[in-house]
Amino acid sequence: MSASVHDAAAGPDCAADGPPAPANGSSTRAGVGLVVAVLLVAFNLRLAITSLGALLDELRDLGVSPATQGLLTSLPVLCFAVVGATAMAVTRWIGVDRGLVGALGLLTVGLVLRAVDGTPALIAGTAVACAGIALANVLVPAIVKEHFPHRVGVMTGAYTTVLSFGSAIGAAATVPIANAAGTWRVGLGVWALTALAAALAWAPYCRRSDPRRADVRRISLWRSPTAWAVTVLFGAQSLYAYVMMSWLPSVYAGAGFSDETAGLLLATSITIGLPFFFLAPTLAVRLRQQGHLVLVLTLLTMLGWAGLWLAPAGGAWLWAALLGAGGAVFPVTLSFFAMRTTSTAETASLSAMAQSIGYLIAAGGPLLVGILHDASGSWRLPCALLVGIGAVQIGAGYVAGRPVRISASRL
Repeated sequence: MSASVHDAAAGPDCAADGPPAPANGSSTRAGVGLVVAVLLVAFNLRLAITSLGALLDELRDLGVSPATQGLLTSLPVLCFAVVGATAMAVTRWIGVDRGLVGALGLLTVGLVLRAVDGTPALIAGTAVACAGIALANVLVPAIVKEHFPHRVGVMTGAYTTVLSFGSAIGAAATVPIANAAGTWRVGLGVWALTALAAALAWAPYCRRSDPRRADVRRISLWRSPTAWAVTVLFGAQSLYAYVMMSWLPSVYAGAGFSDETAGLLLATSITIGLPFFFLAPTLAVRLRQQGHLVLVLTLLTMLGWAGLWLAPAGGAWLWAALLGAGGAVFPVTLSFFAMRTTSTAETASLSAMAQSIGYLIAAGGPLLVGILHDASGSWRLPCALLVGIGAVQIGAGYVAGRPVRISASRL
């Protein structure tokens, strides 16, 4: 039940050029339709979170308690941790492709449910939607490894860019939609339509059975230092991401901006990050050591939070830009799932490990930030904490970025 790592030259998983080739002898279906389906899935993987974050202040005015708000901001990462840990056990019997359709079904149902009247429905719907996202989070990197083995960097960049674009749409459009409709329920519920569209687009690519890729539960990575470094890196960048999506509009609102402008600043941050999300993993697969890339991107994030700590209003747009660019650590980390492994099964196993434990690390972030804000009466202390977390992210990045491959035992 052991795992080891060893140095390896850049192999096909690290190549950004050349036509897609079969992984593990399987036939590749990396056509235009498959690419579009993957990107539609990606578009929906953060909408449920940023759309809710954009409406948190309005929900407070409607009587949703601070405790409930804190729970709502922590639910995504909690669901990602718990459901991510069971994702491979579930998909072992139904296959990875069919598992993704099930994930999109959960997401659609959850988005409809949380628009129903009442706080319990809001909490339950958010949990169900995030459970669907958690499953998809784990499965998409394995699908990229399987169908795009020679395009890992490009496809990781493409789907995380679209994911980020979806985040921006949720942050920018939810409040105007809710205002136009006269109710926050429409602002939240409308995104069920895009989740349904993604499910329909992916459905043709389901396999009735896929025993080889479903066997990922039998892979053990628990004794691999590289796997743990990737996991810590994923947890640190996830903490940054979910604090930003949950609380950044409130930070800007506390600096004197209107709710709509605060949502626009979050959307601007996400949008500015789009080219970085595409370019960073494309660059990462061409580098022998990715630690320096993680360092540069993390420094941008630290500068952004330092700016919000010291001058949140004066440099609001600059801080938003820095946070958006620094967030490209996310696709770089996702590219490690394929770059540090040798098979689709190992990629899925590393994805499950890093996301379940990583999101558990990140789960306390939004809640802790909210507690520190309430205790101190300002956003200065939370921002100072977030600057310090950058040191952890940089250290993990240098270990995860070493040019090695994980060799995992089977249970």
